Amino acid sequence: MTDGGSPAARIGEAITGSPLGTALRESVWLYPAVETLHILGFALLFGSIVVADLRLLGVRRNVVLASLLRFVLPVTLSSTLVVVPTGLLLFAAHATDLVGNRAFIVKMVLLFAAVINAAMFHAGPYRAEIEAPQGTVPRASTRTFAAVSIVVWTCIVIAGRLIAYV
Repeated sequence: MTDGGSPAARIGEAITGSPLGTALRESVWLYPAVETLHILGFALLFGSIVVADLRLLGVRRNVVLASLLRFVLPVTLSSTLVVVPTGLLLFAAHATDLVGNRAFIVKMVLLFAAVINAAMFHAGPYRAEIEAPQGTVPRASTRTFAAVSIVVWTCIVIAGRLIAYV
């Protein structure tokens, strides 16, 4: 446990000590089940994002972008609906440790950056890209958003794995 001095430490202790946090830590199956769902959801999330980003970088321009995104975006959104609540549950089990964990903090900052990057892409060149003629080379701004997305999401995976070791 932390010294309880900082507000973040006190909040972490309250969450970790909650009945939910305690149940997750003490159950033989609950935490591993939640963690498994989180990893499976994240695999779908990461995979769907990378597939879309690779196409936005210009890979496989023969694949119709609008059709690909109509398939991939629901997978991305559905997997987000798995990853967010399971991530919150995993946090509840170990909030005291995570509030001061550098890798966790980096992961959260990167998640924020990934969401901002995606929002800027969807508010900017997204519509023009899906309406562009088949085989068109994506705009430089689109390729930049896609490259940033792949790098940031890869770093999120790395930071997530480092949480247990930092």
